[in-house]
Amino acid sequence: MSICFQSLNYLPSNINSCLSQSKGKKHHALGKLAASITPQIEELITLSENNKIPFPNSPSTDSNFIGPLSNSSIGIIGGLLSDSSLNFSKKLDSNSPFVVCKDPPLRNDELSSFAFPSGKTGPAHNGHQSLIVENLSRKRVFLEKSGVCCIAMPCHMSHLWHDEIKEGCSVPFLHMGECVAKELKEAKLKPIEAGSPLRIGVLAINPTLVAKVYREKLEQEGFEVIMPDKATVEHIVIPAVEAISRKDFEGARNLFRIALQVLLVKAVNKIVVASDEFRGLLPPDDPLWRRCVDPVDSLARSSVEYARGK
Repeated sequence: MSICFQSLNYLPSNINSCLSQSKGKKHHALGKLAASITPQIEELITLSENNKIPFPNSPSTDSNFIGPLSNSSIGIIGGLLSDSSLNFSKKLDSNSPFVVCKDPPLRNDELSSFAFPSGKTGPAHNGHQSLIVENLSRKRVFLEKSGVCCIAMPCHMSHLWHDEIKEGCSVPFLHMGECVAKELKEAKLKPIEAGSPLRIGVLAINPTLVAKVYREKLEQEGFEVIMPDKATVEHIVIPAVEAISRKDFEGARNLFRIALQVLLVKAVNKIVVASDEFRGLLPPDDPLWRRCVDPVDSLARSSVEYARGK
């Protein structure tokens, strides 16, 4: 597990470079904390070759542990993808301090075990669920003890266990589905078809994730949730992800466009893209992308909004 501390807009690459700078001056309290916790995070405990998921030693739970930053700091639990925390941190306000707690990234073959697009296989069915929850809960506890004002977990897959990880948390633990639903509600959208309910499309390769993380939160706000049918997922969405893995970005882009069009013809107002794989496929000014919602964007805005209110 590695810990990074951030002030302003500099993202350190390892624990030894976690001295944030503001106007050329080092944060000495920050450096002192980094030095004090280095021995606690150097060793990684890995599971057997069958599991292949790294788990760190328990971070400090000393009640006297003092956080490095102000009480407006945002705590970030790193995701399964190597760049999820980096992507999230770039979306934060440049003056928002944050602390990142994450494991080394998983390899492609390890990540594949988390996709389980059929919903019938995956970590929960392979006996991994309790281990994953334990791992992420340790990070949550560590961030709490560091004095953050709120915690964000910018990983779609990790949100499958959000409720379990959140249990006992003493600070707000933001939920991507709730952040998306709140923003869409505040947007005061109008139905595409007169007399029809407000429809929101959700695009993901994992139907279990959609049902647990997004459908319930959106329906609570009065939206009708529309998902691609099985044929679209199998013949368009999954092939698009496979094209990305082959670095066939043009092919992936074309398939992604088709998947979005399939949802748009069902009169959805917006499409929640609940998959990191599709990030950056379309330019920000693309008309299709303008109809999309990136949950990580919503989570970042909610995090900054909460931090500013502290």
